[in-house]
Parts: sequence; C-alpha cells; structure tokens
Amino acid sequence: MHCYKLTIAYDGTNYSGWQIQPNASSIQQKIQEALCILLKKEKVVLVGSGRTDAGVHAKGQVAHFHFQDYIDLSRLHVSLNGLLPRDIRIKAVEPVSPRFHSQYSAIRKEYHYYLHLNRVMDPFQRLYSWHFQRKIDVNILKKAAILFTGTHDFTSFANEAHRGTAAKNPVRTLYRLDIKPNEGGLRLEFEGDGFLYKMVRNIVGTLMDVASHKRAIEEIDQIFAAKNRRQASLAAPPEGLFLIQVFYENENGCLD
Repeated sequence: MHCYKLTIAYDGTNYSGWQIQPNASSIQQKIQEALCILLKKEKVVLVGSGRTDAGVHAKGQVAHFHFQDYIDLSRLHVSLNGLLPRDIRIKAVEPVSPRFHSQYSAIRKEYHYYLHLNRVMDPFQRLYSWHFQRKIDVNILKKAAILFTGTHDFTSFANEAHRGTAAKNPVRTLYRLDIKPNEGGLRLEFEGDGFLYKMVRNIVGTLMDVASHKRAIEEIDQIFAAKNRRQASLAAPPEGLFLIQVFYENENGCLD
C-alpha cells in the first residue's frame, strides 16, 4: 500500500469547513470525490492534518491517502485541479512513507489571523479579515501576546475542552505570537506544536478585548488559571484565520 501527501490551498468562504459534514459541502468531501473519479475507486479516505471551521482559509493544509498502486503524480496533480472548484487548489502531490500521517506526524503548525482596522472596510478584504471597529492600543496588544507564548494549559481557550485531544492533554507550546503590520491593519502570526479546537480564534478574541481596553491585561493569567472557556472572550470571526503551513520532520515526510 502506497501513501500520498497533498498540500492544499482553499478559500473556505463557501464551505462548512475541512471536515465532511452531513448535508453540507466541505473541502475534504470535494477532494475525496475528485480522487474517487480519477482513481476509479468507490471510496478514497483522505485524512487532513486537522479540521478548519466554516469560513476559515488555508494556504498550506496537508492531507494524505493510501492507494494500492503507484500513481502518475504529475497527471493526478493536473487532473485534480481540473476537477476541483476554483476555490480549492492542490499545490503539490508527493509520495511519502507508509508510516506518514498528516495529523500525527506533524511537529508544528503556523496560523495567521488578519485584522482590518481602518474605519471603512476594504470590500476586497471583507472575506479574509476581521473588521475590528474599536480603537486599539498596539503596545498593549503586543504585551498581551507575550503572555500566551510558552507552554500552557489552554483549556480556557478551547471549545469542546472536555472532548477529543483537549480532554487528553490541553497543554500546548506556542513558540511565537508575532504582531506584524498588514495592509489596512495587522497580522497575528501563531506558531506552535499544536492547537486545540478554536484556540487561535479564542485567543484573538481575548487579545482584542484587552487591546481595546474592554478587559485588563492582568485578567489573562486569571483566565488561564480558571481552565474554563467561559472566562475567555468570544471567538474572533472565522474569515480572518488562515492555516499557513504544517511542518514535518524528514523533509515533510517525503520519500527520498
């Protein structure tokens, strides 16, 4: 059995998210259907590095599938992009070790969150950033961001904290949370060894409440200690979030 890795970019606006949902259109579903047609199989199981929610985008999502035969990957790559909707693109198709797993082999991930801070929203950014209309203190935002870096129990910043991976181990290491200028606003860059469900959006929502003086920066330590999602702020909207890259050892797990 051979294992193949896909690197995928998508605009999540018109989808229920990455994961297959009943009575809704998902990115995983669209790619699986295209693979079934091209590989002439009734069923192909595509496993992603993690789920992204409705409206969330990706520039570097990773998924893998198994197939019993060798595949002409150049031809498959072109054919997949020919069948898929234009808001889903396969950036690369690569052979990987049979032991490779897009989720469990990952060693870290990078997400970006885009904030539009101008008084008037740029209509060309409305689907790809959060139009935050309260005034913010960027210096306080940067100071607050530092408090999230390092190794912490992120239970308070995880939805469904008592299910799945969060229930098993809510401790994650955030290597960096950088605040960088972006056209019309700011870009928040997150890089960590893993992320709990809605963790990035919940952190961003809390950071923006602090930066706009709706909450005090001293509350952040109290929110961590509470281990209670209700203590953190509302999640930031999904449209500002992008999965940028998933990192693996051994040249992304590809075969030599």
